Amino acid sequence: MLEHGLDFFHSVESIILTVSIILFFSILAGKAGYRFGIPVLLLFLGVGMLFGTDGLGIEFNSHETVQFIGMFSLSIILFSGGMDTRINEIRPILAEGTVLATLGVLLTTAITGGFIYLLFSLIPDFETLSFTEALLLAAVMSSTDSASVFSILRSKNVFLKERLRPTLEMESGSNDPMAYMLTILLISYVTAHGEAVWYDAAISFVIQMVLGAAGGYLIGVLAVKIINRINIGNDSLYPILLMTIVFFTFAAVSLCKGNGYLAVYIAGLTFGNRKHIHRRSISTFFDGFTWLCQIIIFLMLGLLVNPHELLPVAVAGLSVGVFLMLIARPLSVFICLAPFKSFSTRAKTYISWVGLRGAVPIIFATYPMIEGLEHANIFFNIVFFITILSLLVQGTTVTYAAKLLKLNDLPEKKAYFDIELPEDIKSAMSEITVTSGMLRNGNRLMDIKLPDNTLVVMVKRGANYFIPRGNTVFTENDKLLLISDNDEELVRAYSSLGVKDYTLKKN
Repeated sequence: MLEHGLDFFHSVESIILTVSIILFFSILAGKAGYRFGIPVLLLFLGVGMLFGTDGLGIEFNSHETVQFIGMFSLSIILFSGGMDTRINEIRPILAEGTVLATLGVLLTTAITGGFIYLLFSLIPDFETLSFTEALLLAAVMSSTDSASVFSILRSKNVFLKERLRPTLEMESGSNDPMAYMLTILLISYVTAHGEAVWYDAAISFVIQMVLGAAGGYLIGVLAVKIINRINIGNDSLYPILLMTIVFFTFAAVSLCKGNGYLAVYIAGLTFGNRKHIHRRSISTFFDGFTWLCQIIIFLMLGLLVNPHELLPVAVAGLSVGVFLMLIARPLSVFICLAPFKSFSTRAKTYISWVGLRGAVPIIFATYPMIEGLEHANIFFNIVFFITILSLLVQGTTVTYAAKLLKLNDLPEKKAYFDIELPEDIKSAMSEITVTSGMLRNGNRLMDIKLPDNTLVVMVKRGANYFIPRGNTVFTENDKLLLISDNDEELVRAYSSLGVKDYTLKKN
């Protein structure tokens, strides 16, 4: 009986069945998370732990596999995050975001590392760390997590003042390279017993950042040309082609000694802010695939950890986590943003609070494990504990903190017509709401004065949509979709008609 059971759990069919069940429960958990305000990524972690060694008994302990899939998943997550970020939103805060992503990570590492060194020397019967090891543990969790920030801000529909959302997304999307470099450098220093050359490390960091940024930009521009000019003949293959370019970007730049994580983020930012065909299908594909990557990576991390091993590090993890959230992160943010006048004190406080930890620190924590460092297992468990703490405390209070600090903004106006024109049509679409002023000369379409070359192509009345004719009678609060090749004249016409509630979408 036992042998048949082992055969079952080692068959391909059983693996597929188990994976499908875990994914199904993860999606259900995500739905519950939306309802009760719990970050879905935390629930994915929880599902992984439920099915793991201390739960239903699935044994998974391959840190190499987690690292590989982590690189794979983060490439997609960072590219998708960059693709969804508008350059005109981050341009005003580019300097601030860059400082947070570089100096902010360095300061967080130094401040937290000093605290860890003192803490571990004071806890009775606990491991004593060298100062370099304390810095290594701090470096592993020094960056905010792009998957967590993108997911929580967007899934909770958080609308923020003072350009906070693009700042937080830019920081989380571009601060991984600095944390990665510090992690690799400190691992080398520990394994070389203090013989690493800091000057060489600084040169390596500059090379990685420059090649990462340049390589990402060039490949992003090239990706636009390839997508627009290649004629595949099957529209469903364009998102897959772009996905291969994403993986090529990460691998090629990394092999050239650049930073692959920065490269894919810059490539996504470049690609998403240039005109390209199949924008909607590509965006839909990457949104879904990004969620799949986030589910898989958090599930695997949940399977990898043994919850019973978290209890011995609970005191240290809680102490470091609270210090990181309440002291180290705020100090680094306020120091980094001191030269700038872009943000109010309330905004800086909010940036300090939304320093979410997630998959990236846990993935970076696998590097000491693979290198066989003495305290690597303690590092991993502490980082995992702090990630859970961050998602549970900070992740659930993102919206509340914005309201408390009076930084929540009104949501963007929802489009009534989910329609996009092809990139080669040089026209503008707009949506308006019919007002009593528009109907003062008559309530039929032919009675409303609109500019030449402007068409009302669709009407929404209640839950119904229809195409109007010249004698169609409009009522107040009808929603109209218009298309025009003279948007400036159209805006002037709206002003003369007393229309204020409109959205204009240029193609």
